[in-house]
Amino acid sequence: MTLDRSWRNRETTELFTAMLSLKTLDEAELFFRDLCTLKELSDMSQRWAVVRQLDRGLSYREISAVTGVATATITRINQWLRHGTGGYRLALSRCEPEAESGGKP
Repeated sequence: MTLDRSWRNRETTELFTAMLSLKTLDEAELFFRDLCTLKELSDMSQRWAVVRQLDRGLSYREISAVTGVATATITRINQWLRHGTGGYRLALSRCEPEAESGGKP
C-alpha cells in the first residue's frame, strides 16, 4: 500500500506525542477514556483483537464468529496487516510477549 501522509498535521503529531508521554496502563486508560467515546474504544480494541487473531493464523470465519466483526472488515484489516505501514507488525512484536506472560516481566 502506498502511504498517504496527507492526514499528518500538527494536531496528529501532538496527539501521538501525548500518547507517548503516558507511562502506565492506568494512564493510557484514563487518557483514551477521556479522548474517545465508548464506541470508538470498542471499535479500536476490536480491530486490535482481529489483528492478533489474524497473526495467530485464525480464519476469517473463526475471527468473525469470536469477535462479531464482518468478514469484509477483517479483509480490510488483513490488508493493512500484510501490506500497510508496518505499524501492526511493530506493535505485535512488542506486545505479544507481554500478553503471553500476563503483562508481567
